[in-house]
Amino acid sequence: QVPLVESGGGLVQPGGSLRLSCAASGRTFNYYSMAWVRQAPRKERELVAGINWSGSSTYYADSVKGRFTISRDNAENTIYLQMNSLEPEDTATYYCAEDQSHPFVHNPADQIGEYDHWGQGTQVTVSS
Repeated sequence: QVPLVESGGGLVQPGGSLRLSCAASGRTFNYYSMAWVRQAPRKERELVAGINWSGSSTYYADSVKGRFTISRDNAENTIYLQMNSLEPEDTATYYCAEDQSHPFVHNPADQIGEYDHWGQGTQVTVSS
């Protein structure tokens, strides 16, 4: 199984922006919904955003609506998470996840358990 590899995390001040990327080198994930899931210390995982196979349908958690944007470039086998107006509460490890069990669905799953292939995560820290 070719791994998903996240990048783009780091330290940013409150109000700043970051863009995360997730790629699967050597294979396509163009058939599947993808998502970004985050986990902060001592908190449960949260599905932050999801996108269907074509990019035509997206899902956002209420906590990030209006601030985060998920997108994908199927020609590059890459998905992105643009994060703006970052807050200290956004500090977490961000994971890219893939729903390999349901190809070509219209709406991305909004339940973490539907995503069955995961990256190793990238750390995002929002602090002054």
